[in-house]
Amino acid sequence: MPDPLVPSPPLTSYPSSEDLELPWDRVILSVVVPCFNERATVEQLLRKVREVPLQLEVIVVDDGSTDGTRDVLTRLEEEGLVDRLIFHEENAGKGTALRTGFREATGDVVVVQDADLEYDPRELPYLLQPILGGKADAVYGSRFLGGPHRVLFFWHSVGNRFLTLLSNMFTDLNLTDMETCYKMVRRELLQSLPLSASRFGIEPELTARLAQAGARIYELQVSYHGRSYAEGKKIGWKDGVSALWAILSYNLFPPSVPRWEPPEVDPWDAPERLAQGPSGDGEPPDA
Repeated sequence: MPDPLVPSPPLTSYPSSEDLELPWDRVILSVVVPCFNERATVEQLLRKVREVPLQLEVIVVDDGSTDGTRDVLTRLEEEGLVDRLIFHEENAGKGTALRTGFREATGDVVVVQDADLEYDPRELPYLLQPILGGKADAVYGSRFLGGPHRVLFFWHSVGNRFLTLLSNMFTDLNLTDMETCYKMVRRELLQSLPLSASRFGIEPELTARLAQAGARIYELQVSYHGRSYAEGKKIGWKDGVSALWAILSYNLFPPSVPRWEPPEVDPWDAPERLAQGPSGDGEPPDA
């Protein structure tokens, strides 16, 4: 039987022997799930997340759902699939939901996981590798680097590439997918960033702030199963226009962003963590 704390090969690449020797059993990954009217998919998504062979802290922020999602989430919290469930009384936007989740995170690394099944949680260990290997402070999962993907909207892909190009011109990064959901960041770094976006502008803002902090960013290909509007996709052309303004404002008029200095000893390599063993109590949290 395979070791539950050694990740299976991701969908897009195979880990090397060096990757398999990383401290998978000591790192804690906070998975922040923003949720708005996702009753049809959120339970399946959270069950997939809980199958990921890592120490997880699952934080769900329901952003004012009105379709019964809250009842589903309450039941899943009682089952133990959710570690922290937070309700916004009114819909305030994805950026607001993420900022709430980021503040609540206590893990070593934080990742965003949308509730709509467009991104596969089985790839989370794959994204974590550069951080555990000491190569990155943040990792982006790109939909445009050749991974498997559902064929959908041409003009959406054109818009995403244009927004990424414009963002890159200001940040001097060479990302291929600035708008990706899969952004994984060391918690101390993430919580030091002055984030303020309420809606989808959180994507260019987070990218701008990471660049201003001098973070080391890696980009890896991920699979992508996009949704149609009939299946519940919410982002539209107005959000694209808002993203243009967000790129300009967060890059041209930034507040002071502290320069990021990685700790001399990673939290998962701290003596107390080594002494405690996996998950701090000798057993994986899902055992």
